[in-house]
Amino acid sequence: MMEETILLSHGSGGKMMHRLVNEIVNEYFSNPLLNKLNDFALCSAGETIAVSTDSFVVSPYFFPGGDIGKLAVCGTVNDVAVSGAEVKYLTVGFIIEEGLLMKDLRRICGSMKKSADEAGVIIVTGDTKVVEKGAADGIFINTTGIGIKKSNYLIGGEYVHPGDNVIVSGTIGDHGIAVMSLREGLSFQTTLESDCAPLNNMISEMLAICSGIRCMRDPTRGGVATTLNEIAQQSAVAITIYEEQLPINPQVQGACDLLGLDPLYVANEGKLLIFVDPEETEKVLAVLKKSPYGKNAALIGEVSTGEPIVSIKTFLGSHRIVDVLSGDQLPRIC
Repeated sequence: MMEETILLSHGSGGKMMHRLVNEIVNEYFSNPLLNKLNDFALCSAGETIAVSTDSFVVSPYFFPGGDIGKLAVCGTVNDVAVSGAEVKYLTVGFIIEEGLLMKDLRRICGSMKKSADEAGVIIVTGDTKVVEKGAADGIFINTTGIGIKKSNYLIGGEYVHPGDNVIVSGTIGDHGIAVMSLREGLSFQTTLESDCAPLNNMISEMLAICSGIRCMRDPTRGGVATTLNEIAQQSAVAITIYEEQLPINPQVQGACDLLGLDPLYVANEGKLLIFVDPEETEKVLAVLKKSPYGKNAALIGEVSTGEPIVSIKTFLGSHRIVDVLSGDQLPRIC
C-alpha cells in the first residue's frame, strides 16, 4: 500500500481536516482545554485568559476588500472575541518567500496596523523567517490573540440548547467568492468584496445587553454548513436552517451557480453564527443591524433535540441533510 500523505483537502475545514485533527493532533496533544474543539481556549492565570492562534495562506494575498494582513488580524481577533473575552494583544509571525517586494510587505503591515487599531488591540511580539524562493507562495502569516474574559457567561459550541435560534450576522460566502473571482478572472457589474472585518466591538455590544447567547462562531473554512455541523456535534443537537431566510448576495449566488459551488460551504471572514435564547433573539438582531458589519443579519434556523445533524428546509418545503464539507472546495482562501 502507498504511504498516506497530506493533501490540500486536509486543510479545507471539512471532513479530512477533522480526521487530521482527531487522529493525529488530538492523539498527541489531547487535554481538557484542547478537547473542547472551540476556536479558542479559556485558560486560568489569575484571570480567565482567552487564547487563539491561526495561520493565513491566502492566494492571491491582495484581494478586493482586503489582503492577507487584514485577514490575519481580523481572523484571530474574531476567534478570541467569540469566547466573550475582550481582545487585548496579538502576536505575529511572518514566513516570507525570498523575492517578495518590500512595497508589498509594507502594504501588508500597514493593513495589519489599521485593522488592529480598529479592533483596539496591539501587536506585542512576533517572529520573521525568510525561506527560499518557491517555498512559501509569497508570504504566510501566523497570529495569536490573547484576551481577558471578565463575565461568567458560558459561551461555546458545547452550550447550545434545543429551542435556541440561529442567527447569521450578514450575507454568506462573500470572502471566498471575492478571492475566487480574482483568481479565476471573473467580473461582475459591481465590485464584489471580501467581508473581512474585526467583529469584537459588535460582539461586545451584544454581550452588554444579552445574557442568552450560547455560542458564537465565525464560519471560515468550510463555510456555514461545516461550522453548523461542528456545533451540532459539540452540543449533541439537531439544527434546521431555512433556505428562504439565508442572506446571500446575488453576485455570490450567481458565481456559485457558474462555478458549481454551494454558498453554504464558501468561506466567510467577517460573519458570525450566533446561537441565542429565543426570548433574546430580537435584541441580538437589533444590535447587529446597527453595525455596518451586521446590517444584513438574519434569523436562519433553530435547534432541536435529535441526532446531531444539520438539515435545510428548501424553498420547495422539502428537507435535505447538510453535511460537513467533503474534499477541497476553495484552496488558499484564508
